Order: sequence, then structure tokens, then C-alpha cells
Amino acid sequence: MKVSDGHIVRIDCELRVSGGEVIESSSKSGPVEYKHGAGQILGALEARLAGMSVDEEKSGVIPATEAFGAEGAQPTMTIPRASFPGDAKLEVGAQFEAKSPEGAPLTLNVLSVDADTVTAKAVHPLASKDLEFRVKVLAIRPPPPPVPKSTIEELEPAEITEAD
Repeated sequence: MKVSDGHIVRIDCELRVSGGEVIESSSKSGPVEYKHGAGQILGALEARLAGMSVDEEKSGVIPATEAFGAEGAQPTMTIPRASFPGDAKLEVGAQFEAKSPEGAPLTLNVLSVDADTVTAKAVHPLASKDLEFRVKVLAIRPPPPPVPKSTIEELEPAEITEAD
């Protein structure tokens, strides 16, 4: 069996900034299990896993633009000036660390500033860094069967009364 969309895949992996710090390592956190094709891991790594078999290993470099997208393609946001610290030096080119709504770290690159708002580009902190990866496929399971349609639609409406 080979890794393909829908399969549940378990891997040992290590991701590091090229020539630098380890970002993710199975030796510290245990194997990673994900559904292939569901966007649960870095897309560029997922693409490199496609077609691999159990016990197969692969390593290489993922270019920054492939890992995180080109900086020009990153989202721009308008933020109330009051959201920044009072002593912040708000000027074009300034950078601030922030968190996405999901809690992921990001860097805000200031594009413009006016009396009430700051326009900034939200960029992943590693957006300019190539990543080195090493993976080994530990297990591949076929896609789970489709979930049957709920039978709840077939039931008659129940009478609901207030509890005593």
C-alpha cells in the first residue's frame, strides 16, 4: 500500500530550519499520524510523502516559498491602532510578533499607518527560511468507510415536555 489521499499515515519526522534549529521532531513528541490529503500537515511535506510505502525513508529541502507561500501572497489586515502597545513605534517597515486566531505565531509587517488603523501583512515567522525534512513511513491504513447517513431524519418528531 502506498500513501495516497484519504489514507491514515503514521510517520517519524524531523523538520528543521535549514542548517539550524529543529522545529518538529518525532523523537521528542512521538510519531505523527494524519489523514493524507486533508491538510493536517505542512502541504509541501505532504506532497513529498505521496506514493511512499511503509518503511520507506526520504529527506530533502523544502524551499521557503513552497513551505509557506510567497510573501506577496500572504494576507493583509487592517488593525485598530489601539491594538498595539502604547509605546510601539508604528511606522512602515516595522515588525511585530502576534498570534493568529488559532494561536499560531505570525509576524506583522507594517505597510501603512494612519490616525486610527495600521495595515500590515501577516507572515509566518519562518516564511523566509528553507526547511530540511527527514521522514520515515511507519504505517498506512486505508481510508475509513464512509459514515452512514444519519437516521435521525427518518424519526418522527418527539413530544417534548418540561421536566419536573
